[in-house]
Amino acid sequence: MNVKKRYVALLMVVSMFLGAAATYAGVQLAEFRSDVADKSSDNGSVTQNGESPTDTDDPVEEDPQEGGLEDLLPSEEFSKILQAYSLISEEFVHDMDSTDLVEGAIEGMVEKLEDPYSVYMDKETMEQFADSIGSSFEGIGAEVSMVEGKVTIVAPFKESPAEKAGLKPNDQIISVDGESLEGLNLFDAVNKIRGEKGTTVTLEVLRAGVSEPLEIDVVRDEIPIETVYSEIKEVDGKKTGVIEITSFSEKTAQEFSTQLKELEDQGIEGLVIDVRGNPGGLFTTVQDIVQHFITNEKPYVQIEDRNGKVDKYFSKNSKPKDYPVNILINEGSASASEILAAAFREAGNFELIGTTSFGKGTVQQTIPLGDDGSTLKLTLFKWLTPEGNWIHEKGVEPTIKVEQPEYFYSNPIPKDEVVNEQSSEDKVKNVQIMLKGIGFTPGNTDGKFDNGTKKAIEDFQRDQGLDVTGEVNKETAVKLEDTIVEMARDPKNDLQMKKALEVLFQ
Repeated sequence: MNVKKRYVALLMVVSMFLGAAATYAGVQLAEFRSDVADKSSDNGSVTQNGESPTDTDDPVEEDPQEGGLEDLLPSEEFSKILQAYSLISEEFVHDMDSTDLVEGAIEGMVEKLEDPYSVYMDKETMEQFADSIGSSFEGIGAEVSMVEGKVTIVAPFKESPAEKAGLKPNDQIISVDGESLEGLNLFDAVNKIRGEKGTTVTLEVLRAGVSEPLEIDVVRDEIPIETVYSEIKEVDGKKTGVIEITSFSEKTAQEFSTQLKELEDQGIEGLVIDVRGNPGGLFTTVQDIVQHFITNEKPYVQIEDRNGKVDKYFSKNSKPKDYPVNILINEGSASASEILAAAFREAGNFELIGTTSFGKGTVQQTIPLGDDGSTLKLTLFKWLTPEGNWIHEKGVEPTIKVEQPEYFYSNPIPKDEVVNEQSSEDKVKNVQIMLKGIGFTPGNTDGKFDNGTKKAIEDFQRDQGLDVTGEVNKETAVKLEDTIVEMARDPKNDLQMKKALEVLFQ
């Protein structure tokens, strides 16, 4: 079977390889505070390194209600900070570098926010980020953030090493190659996960619904920057376009426009837009894509600041498409993907097919601090749906809920032990689900290792030319997982896409 390699990376989500944190919809600080008449896609952009353009006005100076530091910080609190700095600098038993003290103070303030998407990146981290920006990256291919002190997968990129190895949204990574991540900040943890193409990293993962930690081996690979893929499918004799957006980077909107025009030139009569597993990206990019489909009758998104002020963003488009459109989402669709999905549903009345999205309803901005290259990525806004709903930690609900086959959600099998009648119910049930999915019916999937389960394992082993033991050893586990991965990649088993195509013309 030919499987097209479509690894994904984008500026915002190089975090898994470069040490940044979490997907974010990048916007300029000033753009929400300026009076933009139509608040459409002409709201500016961010530059290649994620910083605001140098000609952007300082928003603090722009707002007459905001003063200097003395207005933000009471004098007694500021004195307290200076006193602590002075005491440590002059009296602490060991000499301390003043830069380290400042870095620690900033990190401490950000940590107190308890916001997984607000992150301080020091000079070293930003240098790693800048050095790694190019046509491709080497890593495992997953978007991560720090949630309640644990490195948490937002989404693995489609067909990335992370996805192939079985990592899933909301997996919590607790150790890397046997070394605990407890106490490390996100960047230090990510640096342990990064590595050269072809090398293997072993991740210990906590997963909801699984009683014991999982050990998942991931072979690092090169992750090219490609974000848009399109094809034409035939549905009841009608040409149907399918566009998959794997992330929202700087060039995604242009790539989308080009490929949409090519599909329309070929006479498509309907369109499915697939943002499953898309962890998000630039706010300005999703703005440009929305313009193609959403008219100016309703806002396609609303942005709320800390004071409750809400700006509504409207499309410039007055003419809807003359063909039906629907959207595919799942639990790996986050941030900008959710902005798009909510806009298409509430402002365009299009169907959403799949499962509930990730649930990230905040907007971050990267702000340079001084001249040393350090940067603060700070949550500045909430984004609301066209009808004013905040989906944070709730997600966008599909209008047509479709789960993938149960084996799509199966877990990696431990390679350092044998699964048999002595194994935990979780491990046995996982094997049973896999066997059932590929047609070797174990009789039940209740986690009890009975004769039916043993016979199904033996049948699978005979079919694969393995030693027939009736137990799942390492060799059997690898074959079983490979078979499941191949089935999950086969388009004929994609129930969500099937449903999207089925309902498109109804």
